[in-house]
Amino acid sequence: MQVSGTEDKVTVDTLRQMKNSKQKVVMLTAYDYSTAGLVERGGADVILVGDSMGMTVLGHEDTLPVTIEDMISHTAAVCRGVTRPLVVADMPFMSFQVSAESAVRNAGRLMKESGAQAVKLEGGEEVLPQVSALRRAGIPVMGHIGLTPQAVHQLGGFKVQGRDLQAARALLVDAQLLEEAGCFSLVLECIPAEISAEITRVLSIPTIGIGAGPDCDGQVLVFHDLVGMFDDFTPRFVRRYGNAGAVIRDAVREFSADVRNGDFPGSEESFSTDPAVIDKLRGESSPGEEG
Repeated sequence: MQVSGTEDKVTVDTLRQMKNSKQKVVMLTAYDYSTAGLVERGGADVILVGDSMGMTVLGHEDTLPVTIEDMISHTAAVCRGVTRPLVVADMPFMSFQVSAESAVRNAGRLMKESGAQAVKLEGGEEVLPQVSALRRAGIPVMGHIGLTPQAVHQLGGFKVQGRDLQAARALLVDAQLLEEAGCFSLVLECIPAEISAEITRVLSIPTIGIGAGPDCDGQVLVFHDLVGMFDDFTPRFVRRYGNAGAVIRDAVREFSADVRNGDFPGSEESFSTDPAVIDKLRGESSPGEEG
């Protein structure tokens, strides 16, 4: 089965079929209309409107300040820019943790007002009631375990998870419980490759890795990391495929120089009118003679 690169709309079922046929899932983040279109034309199967926008777009130190309103606005812009990829929206911090009821309310609002086809939430056993409630409400859920950025303070920073036997067992149990609760796929972040491979082998739903080795059913990166537009820090698991930041910076520098030395705009960027119009206009606007 060949899915990636076709014009068929990617759905939750498409991802299951891709796992079964051992075809890798390509997922990237996007946060606006223009970027989403580029990501789609580049061949991504899934677009994640991630709360990583807190750092890459909004300038926060972490993802915690991102609101449900932020997610709705950015996800709606992404949905307007694409047709083929499955669009998944992150559930931001404290939009689902309080209760299953609040999770359904906020996820329902996020999907209705943005057009997203699924939501993603972080956590393991502790979020099983929310996942089950969302599934019963007809809302597709992508899970996320390992390094969960919304729990960064509890985890003690951005660290690899699951390195010892006890932690690895806990991740495997969480993964299985999330599948049983109804998740259609699972993001594995910053987990040793061997542990991710075992989780991927055991699960029937697709896994999508970020810093989790090559054996996941798919891979995701933050768009700004991929193209070199975010320099605050670069995680070890990132491979840069472009240097868009330098291209943009150099373009702005060249524009600034042209404006300051009078080279922009030139005649080719300007419009003209009949000289007679200007002569008449000048006559009308001449200062009157003093009496």
